Order: sequence, then structure tokens, then C-alpha cells
Amino acid sequence: MAEREAAQHKSSSSSEQRTETKSKDGGATVTTTTTKVTTRTVSGSAASKNISPLAKFKQLDKQAAAQQAQKSSPTTSTPTTPGGSAQPLFKFTDPALNARAATVKDQLLQWCKHKTQEYENVQINNFSSSWSDGLAFCALIHHFLPDAFDYTTLTKQTRRHNFELAFSVADEKAGIAPLLDVEDMVEMSRPDWKCVFVYVQSIYRRFRNCQ
Repeated sequence: MAEREAAQHKSSSSSEQRTETKSKDGGATVTTTTTKVTTRTVSGSAASKNISPLAKFKQLDKQAAAQQAQKSSPTTSTPTTPGGSAQPLFKFTDPALNARAATVKDQLLQWCKHKTQEYENVQINNFSSSWSDGLAFCALIHHFLPDAFDYTTLTKQTRRHNFELAFSVADEKAGIAPLLDVEDMVEMSRPDWKCVFVYVQSIYRRFRNCQ
């Protein structure tokens, strides 16, 4: 009931118009009163709430998953939540690696490790602290776009620059939406793993068919 009242609010106002008519022969005065009622209907809530970053990530993730589902066969589903038990996000050709990647989260983590294993100062063990200095993002993007920037000039101390570089190159060169906010990443020593996980999924979707 409350939601319905919030979604649609009606307000009304009324005005009276009084007219007096007096007969010519001095008879009784006839008073006519006309009441005009105006009703106005306003639809929509009073104010829309801001969507949290994680909610936005999930919304974009669902849209991307829906688009991917249309391209895949009817019997194949791609899980979009950590630890999903449906069809795997992807499979490694190496049986040993594939066996260790029991969940979607583990498989994506193994994929990131595999793509960044040659990069200095990058050791990916999780989706939180391992990404806190921005080098993991830079290494992952540089692996697929080696001509976009010189990775060897980056250091752990230039965290803000690392995040800005990785997110801007991914957006401009590969069309990967910058779902993570640079300011938030700089302020946190342990980023929210769910936010990082969703963004890395976007990177995977873009480059999964690349070496």
C-alpha cells in the first residue's frame, strides 16, 4: 500500500465563484455558487535512490550474462555468481589446472594467474589484496594489449597512476567499462573482492578468445 501511494500521489484544489443576481422589481436576491474542483495526478516516486556500486556491477553483469546466454546453446549456462555450480565459466586445457579450479571464482583466479605469471611484482592469490596496488590490473591488460603502455615503468608506489592507467586503457582500447572507481581503490588496502571479481569477469569476457 505504501509503495502504491509513493508511486502515485494525487492532490486536488478547489475554488468557488459566487455570482449574485438581483431581480429588477426589488425582489429576492438569487445567489448562484459555482465550485470548480481541479485534480492533479503526479506519477513516480518523490526521489529515486542512488544505486550502490555493487548493485550497478551486478546489474551490468546480469545484462552481459543474458547477452552471452542468447549466443550460447540452450543447454549451456554461464554462472555469474561466485562459487556457482552450473556450467563452468571456462575450462583450462591443462587437466591439472582445471582440476584445481573447482568453482567459477577459482577458475577465473587461475586464469588471471596464468596470464600474469611473467610479470614482476604481481602475485595473484585472491580478488582483494592481490589487486590493491593496481599492478595486477595493469599486468592483465598489458598481456592482451602490450603496445598500449610500458609495464616496466610501473611501481607499487604509484597506485593511483596504476589504477587510472589500467582502467582507462581497458575502456579506450578494449571497450571494457570502468566499473571500479579509482578513488575507492586508492583508499582501500583490501578492495571488496566481489567488486574486483565482477570487473575481472568483464576483462575475461573481452579477451577469453585471445592468447
